[in-house]
Amino acid sequence: MKTIDMTKGEPFKLIISYSVPMLIGQLFQQLYSLCDTVIVGKLLGKNALAAVGNTGAMNFLVLGFLYGMTSGFAVITAQKFGAHDKEGLSRSVAMNIILNLASGIIITVISCVLTKPILLLTNTPQEIFSYSFDYIFVIFLGILATVLYNGCACVLRAVGDSKTPLYFLIISSFLNIALDYVFIKYCGLGVKGAALATVISQGVSGFACIIWIGAKFPVLKVSAKDFKWDRRFAMKHLSIGMNMGFQFSITAVGVVILQGALNRFGSTKIAAYTAAQKVEQLVTLAAGVIGVTIANYAGQNFGAGKLKRVKEGVSKAIIISVSFAVLAAVLAWAFGEQMVSIFIDKNGSEMTSEIWKDLIDSSQIYLHLCSVFFPILFVLFIYRNALQGIGLGFWPLMGGVFELIARTAGAFAVSSAYTAGYLTEVTGFAGICASGPFAWIAATIPLGIAYYIIMSKLSKNTTFLQEA
Repeated sequence: MKTIDMTKGEPFKLIISYSVPMLIGQLFQQLYSLCDTVIVGKLLGKNALAAVGNTGAMNFLVLGFLYGMTSGFAVITAQKFGAHDKEGLSRSVAMNIILNLASGIIITVISCVLTKPILLLTNTPQEIFSYSFDYIFVIFLGILATVLYNGCACVLRAVGDSKTPLYFLIISSFLNIALDYVFIKYCGLGVKGAALATVISQGVSGFACIIWIGAKFPVLKVSAKDFKWDRRFAMKHLSIGMNMGFQFSITAVGVVILQGALNRFGSTKIAAYTAAQKVEQLVTLAAGVIGVTIANYAGQNFGAGKLKRVKEGVSKAIIISVSFAVLAAVLAWAFGEQMVSIFIDKNGSEMTSEIWKDLIDSSQIYLHLCSVFFPILFVLFIYRNALQGIGLGFWPLMGGVFELIARTAGAFAVSSAYTAGYLTEVTGFAGICASGPFAWIAATIPLGIAYYIIMSKLSKNTTFLQEA
């Protein structure tokens, strides 16, 4: 199968050609989440939908950490591929396997043990508590299936192949849709069925990737000698992987805290927030896709010693990202209400005209506030991933810290003001929604400054990276 050497060719075309298959893949990836949300909302009602949304922050906390780690481990793989170091590439792939398996097992145990305490800590309303626990516990039990797919996909993308993960995502997405409907409609498994469908689908795509890599990608084949333990090499992978993982988790901790503040507003507001957030995730897919693209582009070119191409690629990626951000904002404003309606049954047994109006109005508050700041979110992904791609994980980690501080401060201020009676339910909810864009700004400014300072120093001093 064809790999892509991103150290050659025009950066703009490379970024687009690499991103398009990933963007399609992410659309199908979103089908997992969208199908869970739509089918749960339509078949099981508002409380079940609110429960799935309530676990989103926990899901992001755990799976985001693991995704960050698998992406970080693959940075070294991309650098070895860019440097045409075949032995180093094989050793890096083997190290990916070891570290992904170990981290997956450890995180599975920890997350399952802490599921109930975290739900209690985040003020989960009693009427959705059992739904929330059933859904997220099954997701956590299936963590290894998620790690299997993400690990394979990240290694493939590191060597320039963004198409193979897409193919298996398409297959597993349709499988997920079918299993969702069967498990909930005919097996009566409720929210557990939605979670189980997601885990099985991820596992199928992961095993398919392994079989395909073994048959079609000789460049990624490893032998027993490649698994020889090298503490220094492992620490090099772990340094980047842990930084990227903690960056996701630090951001997710802020989201968990924000969820705790949101839960004070009741299940209707939670359901509205959940549906609006799904719409936001759908229209901003390109942000993460271009971010992953620039991480692998920067990794390959830095490994090849082509710093000028790294800077050129980042500049082109910013132009592409801002264009997508404007499009995403237009979609959110123009079609937000229609897209939110997909997730909730207007004629459900729990629904009244007042509740329906509250759901729609609240979801539009979220979308209108956040969409104005989409360009900042998109640029944040560029700076963060470019720094990660050249092996500097500290500043992206600090970006996560800045996000945590901003999101926590916003959630605490709004929650306190609402409890004290200074804010109405509407203005309080709007404040919760505005905490996200506030966090994006707090992270983007320092990361942008750090990127330009670091690239300037790298241009003048090739030993700066080792010193940093």
